[in-house]
Amino acid sequence: MQTIDRAKDLHLYRQVTDLINTNIESGTLRPGDRLPSLRRMSEQIGVSVPTVRQAYIELERQRRVESRPQSGFYVRAQSANRMVRPSTRLGAGPKPMPVACRTLMERVYDGLYQPGIVPLGIANPCMAHPAARGLHRTMKRVMSRVEERALGYAPTLGERRLRQQIAYRYLDTVGATVDPDDICITNGGQEALLLSLQAVAKPGDIIAVESPAYHGLLELIDSLGMLALEVETCPEEGVLLDSLAKTLDLHPVQACLFSTTLSNPLGVSMPDDKREALVRLLEDREVVLIEDDVYGELLFDGRRPRPAEFYAQSGRVLSCGSFSKTAAPGYRIGWLLTGGFRSPIERLKRSYSCSSGLLQQLTLSEFLASGDYDRYLKTLRPVLRQNAERMSALVAEHFPADTRTSRPVGGSVLWLELPRSVDSETLFDSAIRNGISIAPGLIFAPDRRYRNFIRLSFGHPWSERIEAAIAWLGAEVGRLTGH
Repeated sequence: MQTIDRAKDLHLYRQVTDLINTNIESGTLRPGDRLPSLRRMSEQIGVSVPTVRQAYIELERQRRVESRPQSGFYVRAQSANRMVRPSTRLGAGPKPMPVACRTLMERVYDGLYQPGIVPLGIANPCMAHPAARGLHRTMKRVMSRVEERALGYAPTLGERRLRQQIAYRYLDTVGATVDPDDICITNGGQEALLLSLQAVAKPGDIIAVESPAYHGLLELIDSLGMLALEVETCPEEGVLLDSLAKTLDLHPVQACLFSTTLSNPLGVSMPDDKREALVRLLEDREVVLIEDDVYGELLFDGRRPRPAEFYAQSGRVLSCGSFSKTAAPGYRIGWLLTGGFRSPIERLKRSYSCSSGLLQQLTLSEFLASGDYDRYLKTLRPVLRQNAERMSALVAEHFPADTRTSRPVGGSVLWLELPRSVDSETLFDSAIRNGISIAPGLIFAPDRRYRNFIRLSFGHPWSERIEAAIAWLGAEVGRLTGH
């Protein structure tokens, strides 16, 4: 076996876990094979026996291996290898339409906040490993320094120090230059999307979206009196450019609203060359691109994709970001790279909300400047990756064999295709009655096409309650299919 790289920014036990998983997936270690003893593995790869033990325990939790009394650890016969990426086709001629599932969306949101619920229905990645202590310390320092000023209004476009920090972050992570004056601080990512849509489109206009698409985007489009039009999306590479070109030939699309850096619910990141080609295609057609980039910092491998805005030459690309997924949902601080639409966006921001919370902006500005934000993300990503592996393994163990699931490269959700006979709304109702919230697939398309799909979130501190909830869901799906 290869050795461990101590210079890597990843816990040693995680490296051991990855090493064994790689050997299982390649077939070097096959079902039934015995893993080397703790001492032998320790000697082979040059780490301590407790580190190997921690890795084996994690692999057991992922259902990749099993321990046998007085014998050791063995590769399980059942693994997640049977699970493949979902295959969904839109068929010919998708049409622009209003959203048909608003009532179900409301029920899903209501269910999230019931007392004692296991909240598998909400995508909240930073809560898997909250930054509460670090942010609390930072806010105390800010309050002691600025006192009364923190209680006032911020400028309409936002606190300049925060806009400078965001601009510097783009330079540092993707090598792209942003003028802080072209950044508008918003009340979360949702207001950034709202301002973008209202700046470039009007009621009755057609907005192209991925399929499946995050239900919050669909609800927003519908609330503005606009029409959503699905574009076929590949679970490995994102929006299919050929399908998009055909859609643009057939319909007068005013804007595209895509999540190219990391999508929800598929968890796919479009390759950089295809993202650049997407921008070129839309610029040639004079179609605006609004990019929902709230998950771009949360790829498991730490890579930060280059947002589409930085490939644009026309100013017709807007990029929306947020700290809600990466630091503090309750702060409600997002931002918008305004492209060529700064003036209308500033007017809309002033008329809707005047400004965003100043204390939260000052706190996040210092959190970024101190390096604490980067250090936090480096601890959050491995937790999310580990949770994804655990949830995938549990779905493989407890759900019917013909269940399919996405293989997210980041974020905090799995997208499951259940047997065709399962109705996700029926499953949602049953789950809520048993103290579990899920996101039924029906709310991820304007026409309710994903009837036998669900989205599950692993953006929570892992617990036995979560494991029990997934096991219950698998048994309930089996019951609904008559197995």
